Parts: sequence; structure tokens; C-alpha cells
Amino acid sequence: MATICFSSPLLEKDITVYAVAGDTHSVLKLAKKNRIPLPFECEDGECGSCVIKVTSLEEKPRMAQALTEKERHTLVAEGLITRQELKDAEVNDMPPAYRLACQFIPRDEDILVRFSGEPGIGIK
Repeated sequence: MATICFSSPLLEKDITVYAVAGDTHSVLKLAKKNRIPLPFECEDGECGSCVIKVTSLEEKPRMAQALTEKERHTLVAEGLITRQELKDAEVNDMPPAYRLACQFIPRDEDILVRFSGEPGIGIK
């Protein structure tokens, strides 16, 4: 089971939810299900409005999940990941910090998901 802690200036306090391992719901679907106000527009990986910053809450290295083609294009176009980070993700299984909530499916790991609350604006 994955533990996902959502953090944002929009939230009064952080909200932790659980995702069942093997479930194929995206972080955005989990946020919507739990009434977390994560901004989104297209839900298809093309607009970049649901950008999130993912940090591991465990000592072990993060589990890599391949970026979708749309996610790759959108994150690079928006300047949220560099070409080197993209190469590291593809070649060395080093997941980038910024992802799109509509495309990112949590794995069996505990993560912190931070979002600014403004569509398309990554949190530092």
C-alpha cells in the first residue's frame, strides 16, 4: 500500500491518503476522490495544469515509473524538467521530481505530493 501525503498552500493542513498497490488510478484521480483541490484542466497530459512535485518519504530510492509521451513533451516544453533529467529518467531509471498528476500512477512507496494550487505552476 502506498501512502501519499498531499501538501499545498491551498490546504489548511497536509492530507494523507492510501493507494492500494497494483491500483491503476492516477494521483489526480486519488486527489479528486478525496476532495483535494489539485488544479487540472484536460486530464490527458497535454496542458500541464496538474503539475506536482513528488518526493520520497522513504530511505530507499524512488521507484521509477516511465513518463508517458505526453508527460515527457509537456514537462520539457514547460521547462519543468531538463533534457538531462529526461535522459536520467529513461536511461538510468531516476524519476524526475516534477510529474503530471493525471499521468503519474503511484507505486508501492510513501511519497509527498506538493502542488502550488495554480494551474501549471510547479512548487519549489
